Amino acid sequence: MNKIVLESAKGVKGNKVQLTFSQVVNTGKSSNNILGLLNASDDRFNQAKPRFAWLSGEKADITAQFGIDVTNLAEGEELIINQEDPRLAGAPDMPLNIQIVETTKGTEYDVANFETRAKRAGKDGDFILHNGLYIYSRSLVVTGEAKHVILEGTTRLDVAQAADAIASALN
Repeated sequence: MNKIVLESAKGVKGNKVQLTFSQVVNTGKSSNNILGLLNASDDRFNQAKPRFAWLSGEKADITAQFGIDVTNLAEGEELIINQEDPRLAGAPDMPLNIQIVETTKGTEYDVANFETRAKRAGKDGDFILHNGLYIYSRSLVVTGEAKHVILEGTTRLDVAQAADAIASALN
């Protein structure tokens, strides 16, 4: 398992701080796409990309748990940390991990912005659906082993079909 990295801390509204974490995540689902195998010697096909997760918290609590002084971060100000395998003071023996949870129940923001929030086959590819519903992904930071929830039995919806369905629903 690749270790998690505490990338940065940023001052946000409400006198809080948002932490950015990254980790190359193995969800245990292997792809049946052989493109990577046919290009195994090409580094461009072998670079695992990290997943990101963001957490917001109180400055004093973040400082106490991670031992990083964020008390003077102003809104919009960012502190680059790049700490590999950070641990909570309250659970020093428990590694942190990013856990991926897929769901068809999007937040209000997800649903309003499904074009960029719903799961797709590649950046501008077909939408991936589960039981005819869009799939949304949550990246959570957890202590201990990550228990990923990846929806099975998915289908694809062509982007043009999605646009037509939306247009007819609005008319």
